[in-house]
Amino acid sequence: MPAYDGTLLKARNIIGSYQPELKKRIALFAHWDTRPWADADPNAKNHYTAVPGANDGASGVGVLLEVARHLGEQLPQLGVDIILLDVEDYGAHQSYKGSHKEEYWGMGAQYWARNPHVAGYRARFGILLDMVGGKAAEFRYESHSEEFASSVNRKVWKAAARLGYEQTFVPKRGGYVTDDHLFVNRYAGIPTIDIVPYSEEASFFEYWHTVKDDMDAIDKGTLTAVGQTVLQVIYNEK
Repeated sequence: MPAYDGTLLKARNIIGSYQPELKKRIALFAHWDTRPWADADPNAKNHYTAVPGANDGASGVGVLLEVARHLGEQLPQLGVDIILLDVEDYGAHQSYKGSHKEEYWGMGAQYWARNPHVAGYRARFGILLDMVGGKAAEFRYESHSEEFASSVNRKVWKAAARLGYEQTFVPKRGGYVTDDHLFVNRYAGIPTIDIVPYSEEASFFEYWHTVKDDMDAIDKGTLTAVGQTVLQVIYNEK
């Protein structure tokens, strides 16, 4: 898979399925790669240092692994696919002088959306988790999600409200994020939302694409809110 600068990347998506025989399904996504360069770090000396990725990558994977543990203990009434996507975060370095195209991001998602793990794969809807572990994180309706899957946004945010997480899942419009869900919607036609902390006022979380995206940036309360909300949605589907 060629990157923006022609580098050939050996990418791997990792997929696990619960009750693969069922036609009614939910798809859960996160990216398991991390940004190879901290090109948003305030210190220019770090611009070619890899990002630890505790929040931007690992948090979504961590939540889905815990979701998987619960699904193993109590199966829901429909099938669930956990899809961990590679090379989400290999978009053009900020110093790159060429074109900065959106298709340079989410390459694992683009591949999966065009070549799903099951021929003709369909899911009722999808949920993408990205940067879901930050302290005092606030999740709004991401704007691509609103355009492709507004009913899924409402379903998830209502589930969060029932659990008392209104301060974390705020029912307001957020900004547009070029993320894996965009390509799942476009190419696979599965209505998929992005749970991601982004608004026009606040941008991404404080340590996005910096060397400070480490475990000190993670809050277990945010992870709990997201994980319990996702489980609430799954177990309420019939």
